[in-house]
Amino acid sequence: MHDICNYDTYFIQKHDAVGVFGLIPEQKLTAALRMLAYGASAEQVDEITRMRKSTILECLVRFCDAVENFYTREYLRKPTLRDL
Repeated sequence: MHDICNYDTYFIQKHDAVGVFGLIPEQKLTAALRMLAYGASAEQVDEITRMRKSTILECLVRFCDAVENFYTREYLRKPTLRDL
């Protein structure tokens, strides 16, 4: 969670112009992970995370982008001979 929040500030909790705090990082990451892990639709996840469908889909896209950009070099690469 900390890596993703440091990579993309979208996941950090912010407040709006009125001073009301928005969604916490755990809610946003849970929505993305539930969709990926269970194949859940945005409609299924919105009841659990109390988020709008558009926000859930935005979280999913940004989460996948962050994981790809942040972890590709170390984890999402082809195995080397040493790995095998």
